[in-house]
Amino acid sequence: MISVGDNIPSANIAVAKSDEQINTTSTELFAGKKVVLFALPGAFTPTCSKSHLPGYVTLHDEFVKKSVDMVACLSVNDAFVMQAWGRDQNAENITMIADGGAAFTKALGLEMDTADFGGIRSQRYAMVIDDGKVTILNVEAAGEFEASKAETILEAL
Repeated sequence: MISVGDNIPSANIAVAKSDEQINTTSTELFAGKKVVLFALPGAFTPTCSKSHLPGYVTLHDEFVKKSVDMVACLSVNDAFVMQAWGRDQNAENITMIADGGAAFTKALGLEMDTADFGGIRSQRYAMVIDDGKVTILNVEAAGEFEASKAETILEAL
C-alpha cells in the first residue's frame, strides 16, 4: 500500500467533466499541484452521496484558502457515472475521477473486493498530494467514516 512520502504511481484515469471525458494519467493530473484526493467505494451509494462527497463540496473554498489547487473525488466507476453523480451532487468545483478498471486504485494498493456487491472497488480514504508526493494519507477501517472526512483533512492541513 502507498505510504506518506511515496510518489503517486502512474496509471490511466479519466477526468469526468460535466460535458466531456479527459483521458490522462495520475502523474500528469497531479504534477505541480497540491491536491486533496478522496476516494470512496461507489458513486450514488449511501455514505458516499449523503456525507463524503457533500462534505468536500461544502468545504471546497476552505481548501482553496489552504493553498489547495485541486479537490478530487475518485471512484472505481466509469466516466459517465462520475459525470452524472457530479451533476447530481452539484460538485462542479470537484475534479471527478473515474478509475473504471481500478488501475490507479490497484497501483496504490487501496483496492478491496466486494464480490457480488460490486467487484473490485476502492477503499475509503483521503490523501494530500503535493507535486506528486503523498504528504497525508488517511485510510478508513472497514465500515468507518471519520479519517477521510473533509473536516478531518481540512484540520490536518
